Amino acid sequence: MDALMNRLKDMAEGGHDVLGEGAAFAVTAAALLALLYVLLTARRVLRCPAGEGRMTAISDSIRKGANAYLKRQYRIVGGFFLIMFLLLGGMALAGYINRFVPFAFVTGGFFSALSGFIGMKIATAANARTANACRKSLNGGLRVAFSAGSVMGLTVVGLGLLDISLWYLLLRFGFRLSAAELSGAMINFGMGASSMALFARVGGGIFTKAADVGADLVGKVEAGIPEDDPRNPACIADNVGDNVGDVAGMGADLYESYVSSVISASALGVTAFREVASLDATRAMLVPMLLAAAGVLASVIGTFFVRTKENTSQKSLLAALRRGTNLAAVLIAAAAYPIVRFTLGSAFTGLYGAILLGLGAGVAIGLCTEYFTSDSHRPTRRLSEAAETGCATEVIDGIGLGMLSTAAPVVIVSAAILGSFFLAGRGVVTAGEALPFSNARGLYGIALAAVGMLSTLGITLATDAYGPVADNAGGIAQMAGLEEQVRERTDALDSLGNTTAATGKGFAIGSAALTAMALIASYIDRVRSIKPDFVFDLNIMNPVVLVGFLIGACLPFLFSALTMKAVGRAAQSIVTEVRRQFREISGIMEGRAEPDYAACVDLCTKASLREMLLPAVIAVAVPVAAGLLLGVNGVVGMLAGATVTGFLLAAFMSNSGGAWDNAKKHIESGHCGGKGSEAHKAAVVGDTVGDPFKDTAGPAINILIKLLSMVSIVFASVVLAFSLL
Repeated sequence: MDALMNRLKDMAEGGHDVLGEGAAFAVTAAALLALLYVLLTARRVLRCPAGEGRMTAISDSIRKGANAYLKRQYRIVGGFFLIMFLLLGGMALAGYINRFVPFAFVTGGFFSALSGFIGMKIATAANARTANACRKSLNGGLRVAFSAGSVMGLTVVGLGLLDISLWYLLLRFGFRLSAAELSGAMINFGMGASSMALFARVGGGIFTKAADVGADLVGKVEAGIPEDDPRNPACIADNVGDNVGDVAGMGADLYESYVSSVISASALGVTAFREVASLDATRAMLVPMLLAAAGVLASVIGTFFVRTKENTSQKSLLAALRRGTNLAAVLIAAAAYPIVRFTLGSAFTGLYGAILLGLGAGVAIGLCTEYFTSDSHRPTRRLSEAAETGCATEVIDGIGLGMLSTAAPVVIVSAAILGSFFLAGRGVVTAGEALPFSNARGLYGIALAAVGMLSTLGITLATDAYGPVADNAGGIAQMAGLEEQVRERTDALDSLGNTTAATGKGFAIGSAALTAMALIASYIDRVRSIKPDFVFDLNIMNPVVLVGFLIGACLPFLFSALTMKAVGRAAQSIVTEVRRQFREISGIMEGRAEPDYAACVDLCTKASLREMLLPAVIAVAVPVAAGLLLGVNGVVGMLAGATVTGFLLAAFMSNSGGAWDNAKKHIESGHCGGKGSEAHKAAVVGDTVGDPFKDTAGPAINILIKLLSMVSIVFASVVLAFSLL
């Protein structure tokens, strides 16, 4: 193998980088393979029968509501992107950023939005088909819902890899940029995806949780009717929200996480290997790309192993999903070693250890999240018991559970950071050149750990995205009056979906922490590349750093407050509207009159699109303002503060919300008094508190901490030129 590498190196020195060009085309081929799989799987889902009569009518209403929301959202976001494109274009003309950045900003945002849009289209087409499949068997329903989730997962990784690899090929082999120029250009490319993800997550999260809270409080608690009862005016809005928030929003969110991790690792790789004389530094850019490409293949293979017997136990269903995700992780672990050795050489196999640590950390965080949020384990069952003494004890216990659940992820991520840093940075001998311990290689190892954690995103996201499809299927089964057995099967799928969604959020939180740290390192490297003589003073006793840290630490709380209060205001309008319809439209409760579903959908749409603007503007404006006032050192402090508190707050909110949701479902399955009991009403209140925790504020914080870094990197030249300090 070493002889082959030397031969390829000789050819590269002759002016043709065979390995680099071949690897880049291989990444593009993997991206196209993912999209081909998406096409074939989507066609298979669409060939499944969608049922008849009321089932298809309800599904059509959900699809129309979701399409109308996204159309209006994309119109608003399009205006923001036009303004940012013109601003970035002006900065490029003035020489502050690379001329490719404005265009990459647009492509990143476009593919991020497209990922969510495709996922939502297949989800709204699969909901009735899942319900119809559950009329025959549980496994049939699982296969349809999971196939729809696979479309979402493979679309995200396929479009993400396609965007990255095409830009790499264009800049490396079209414009012939050097390694330093290439990494300097591409590290700026994540801002578009992050911006789109923030709009999608915040807007979709406000929509879905406003509808959910309004439907639950008036329908379940006040009117005493079941969830997704057709008599509830907000039931269609609730099901639309599952798609625009938990599918379209989540797709854009995970696209951003995936792209950011690969880009940050690629940029740090050039820095880490810039002074290794025996190696072209662009090889280090290829490792995360090839790792992601291998993840595509592993995810596709893993999807074929997800199936279950006719058993409604959550343990059986969870085992079916784990079979596919665990196989994909094993395949990545096997593929990572030859990728590292063939690309960088046998001396740097410590990087393989960093990748394994990232994979292991992702699995460990998922298991910890499952323990705290699944009703198969004691914490959530104890939360169900707390509901027996009222709303207050239910809420108090849920908050305590979420706070307690942050300890394990901190330990896991800390171990991954330290382990990957020291494994990757250790001294080595290569081609007769002795290299001492390197902080740059250590930071590259941390970035690769994040890529390793996200390398199986294709199938991990599939297990997450199938949940909203199953939830919609349950709603359709209830509203269409299908057999009780169908609802039992969809409830089993939905309950597992809550657990996998919470696990997916924990997975995203862990990767966000690793990626954010890598992006901070990229920001420091970016400043040094612009101004080589700049001297950093990052001592915590430096008042500028301390003030920046405090500002950054405050941002996740401010951001969460804005999104939580937005959900509250929007939910109030839904509660008022649902009460009005119950009061003024005679015959709703008796089933003699149909509610005005469209009014609730329209209220949620207007409120979410209005409320999503301020959080997004703050996320873009604060890093620039902090840089101009506090300088580069203050920006580093701000990024560190936001990463620390954002990581903890996101984990707390996600796990509390997931536990409240599953505690409610545990009671609805017949425990602690069952449906309609006082414990059930208290659990519904807890669930409504947890809804914006886990589906609006919590997931959006992941995007926030990375968007802050991306904006800081893009505007680094402006800050260096005009900062007051």
